[in-house]
Amino acid sequence: MENWDEIRTAYQVARMGTVSGAADVLGVHHATVIRHIDALEKRLGSKLFQRHARGYTATEAGRDLLAVAQTTEEQFAHLSSRIKGQGETVSGELVVTSISGVADLLTPVLVSFQQKWPGVQLRFLTDMRVFRLDYGEAHVAIRAGAGPEEPDNVVQPLARISTGLFASKSYVAAHGAPASEAEFDGHRFVCSDNEATRAPFHRWLRAVVRPEQITYASSEVAALEAAVRMGAGIGFMSAFRAAGSPDLVEILPPRPEWEAPLRIVTHVDLHRTRKVQAFLSHLKDAAKDWPLCS
Repeated sequence: MENWDEIRTAYQVARMGTVSGAADVLGVHHATVIRHIDALEKRLGSKLFQRHARGYTATEAGRDLLAVAQTTEEQFAHLSSRIKGQGETVSGELVVTSISGVADLLTPVLVSFQQKWPGVQLRFLTDMRVFRLDYGEAHVAIRAGAGPEEPDNVVQPLARISTGLFASKSYVAAHGAPASEAEFDGHRFVCSDNEATRAPFHRWLRAVVRPEQITYASSEVAALEAAVRMGAGIGFMSAFRAAGSPDLVEILPPRPEWEAPLRIVTHVDLHRTRKVQAFLSHLKDAAKDWPLCS
């Protein structure tokens, strides 16, 4: 297509459902929207929309075209985000993503960085999916483990989170406390619902106890921690989160093989920019003082 404006117009018409809505989004006159749609349909030799009293509805041909248009629009947006991050000032948007469960470590770092550089607008995102740095979805990612990375990503170690096995005092009062894994029979456990989890401590637990002993499973770290605190069973918890909790009993202390290594991942195109380097330096300095981490 030699005229991207026409495709972009069609995409907005399909998204908004009306010519006037598309015109508002695009900042053009409604006559321009109609002219673009008519020209595109003529060029393709096919109707892209059914016109009706309530607006426009995409035909099958229209939906095919718009699927491509949406992907292209998103890729342009990601490219724009990457380009915006390539300036030499510590200002503008900074998108940081991380695994769940470490927000209480990272939030003070993010807030203090913004206090140091008030021109930065911070976005802190967590999700089950891995954000695509090559698409500009984030400037910096905090990831766990030593999984594979794209060849254009720069990976640096950050910290190792110590993890131990804990139970609530109410659980211990009701069921007792095993002195070692040899005494796990008859006990209830809290574990990740993902049997293919990369967390070394959850893999260890699934290998040591019988499946029916895992009586509470979840994909959400906060839910697992809450279940342990409420007496649902024995489960793993980061040592820094368990520290100072009078209602928790340490069943087994942290072991080196249970440690969860955190790593910093950036894309090579943004790694050397002043904004990203300023944040990486700030993050690494802060991580030196994280409690019960190495």
